[in-house]
Amino acid sequence: MVSEQDRVAVAQLLGREPRGLEDIPVRGADGAPQVIRVASLVDDKPFPTLFWLVDPALNYRIDGEEAGGLIARLQARIDADDALQTAMADDHRRHIALRESYMDAQLRVRIDELGFSTVFADKGIGGIADFTRIRCLHTWYAAHLVTANTVGRLLDAHWTGPLETDGAVS
Repeated sequence: MVSEQDRVAVAQLLGREPRGLEDIPVRGADGAPQVIRVASLVDDKPFPTLFWLVDPALNYRIDGEEAGGLIARLQARIDADDALQTAMADDHRRHIALRESYMDAQLRVRIDELGFSTVFADKGIGGIADFTRIRCLHTWYAAHLVTANTVGRLLDAHWTGPLETDGAVS
């Protein structure tokens, strides 16, 4: 259950009222929300992205990484490594199962009635359908902070050591 104080804190972080806010699974050392979990269906519209990063410092840091081309460098590394591709696909399947675990029977019925069952069955972290692609580091890292995943581990490794050596992706 999200308290009114938490809802206000999240609204301040987002700059707007949160839609579908269900939980704050990750908080910083100061207790401030870092990751929120949102409902899968909000106003009868699908929200396949389960976790959202709301920590301003992490968002800013990841913005810089994306602007600096880190997605392309990580994607090249993944494209060249069958084990990373398999691990990412496994991450997506675990994420789908986790998202499903938050849905009660009534919500599942409504999702079926609206014709969105395949959206939730086929889309993983960040609403991604191609399980070998990175689309957004923010959604991957938000999910990683809740339960570790491949892209989150790559990002952590990037932050603790260089991703590139001698111009080649390591």
